[in-house]
Amino acid sequence: MTLLLALLIGIVAGLRAMIAPAAVAFAARFGGLALTGTPLAFMGYAWTPWIFGIAALGELITDQLPQTPSRKVPVQFATRVIMGGLAGACIGAAHEMLAGGLIAGAIGAVLGTLGGAAARSRLAAIFHKDAPAAIVEDVVAIGLAIAIVAMA
Repeated sequence: MTLLLALLIGIVAGLRAMIAPAAVAFAARFGGLALTGTPLAFMGYAWTPWIFGIAALGELITDQLPQTPSRKVPVQFATRVIMGGLAGACIGAAHEMLAGGLIAGAIGAVLGTLGGAAARSRLAAIFHKDAPAAIVEDVVAIGLAIAIVAMA
C-alpha cells in the first residue's frame, strides 16, 4: 500500500509539481506523516509546509497564464519528477521504505505528467477552452493529494 500511495502522490506531482510536496509537508508538520528521525524530517519543520504551500498557490495561478511553458519541456518535466520523487520518498520514509517511495514517486510523476497533459488536452477540446480544463486538473490534483496523505 505504501508504494501505491507513493506512486499516486507522484502522479499528483505530474499534474501540479508543488501540490505533492506541499501536501506531504503539511501532513508531516501536523502529525499525519511520521518523518521525525528520517532524512526527510525537514519536511515537517515549521516553515517547510508554508514555503511549499506558497509555491503551490503560485503554480495554480501561473498555470492559468498563456505564456506558461508546457509541462513536457525539460525543466518543467524534471521539476515534476524531482518533486514526485521527494513526495514519494516522504511517504516511503514514514514506513521505512524511503528508496522505494522515491522511485515510485518519480515513476508516478512521469505518468502524471504525460497522462495529465493528454487528459487536459482532451478536456480543453471538449470545453473549447483551456481554463476550465486547468481548473478541473487543479481540483483533481488537490483532492487526490489530500486523500493520499490522509491514507499515508
